[in-house]
Amino acid sequence: MKFTALPIQGCYLIEIEALSDERGYFARTFCRDEFRAQGLNADLEQCSLSFNRHSGTLRGMHYQKPPHEEAKLVRCTAGSIFDVILDLRQQSQTYLRWAGIELSASNHKSVYIPAGCAHGFLTLEDNSEVSYQMSQAYCPESAAGVRWDDPAFGIKWPASNIIISDRDSGYELWDDTKRCAT
Repeated sequence: MKFTALPIQGCYLIEIEALSDERGYFARTFCRDEFRAQGLNADLEQCSLSFNRHSGTLRGMHYQKPPHEEAKLVRCTAGSIFDVILDLRQQSQTYLRWAGIELSASNHKSVYIPAGCAHGFLTLEDNSEVSYQMSQAYCPESAAGVRWDDPAFGIKWPASNIIISDRDSGYELWDDTKRCAT
């Protein structure tokens, strides 16, 4: 696997290194030793899937509050998405900055998102599926989110005509004094 630092402290783009022959290819998408060698949390506890019927579906921006904050490994296994990471760690050099990257079934890329960052995505194709591996089990009491369109972050989504849940569109605007992930 090839690890490339993203503009958010502690976030990485991960590319597979495929071994190809006439049958196709084989590649690792996760290796505990390689993740640990990069200084990343390799203790993944839960895996989840998100299936999205329509292009323009926006999910996010989600995170879990302490003490249940989670690192995530995210990969698009069908279709394509614009994946967004938002740094909510007050002590981070990249606090309140965001990064976006296209993940798709065809580019085989994934992103590592450290604890304390919010995550969301916008589907770029119908029938897009996203696979998550997380370092913590989901804890409903710690589930939180920030507005996808909050001017405090200035996230530039590649589409404006979106499908979004009431919960995700109803998060309050960011208040630095009340809401921080870590």
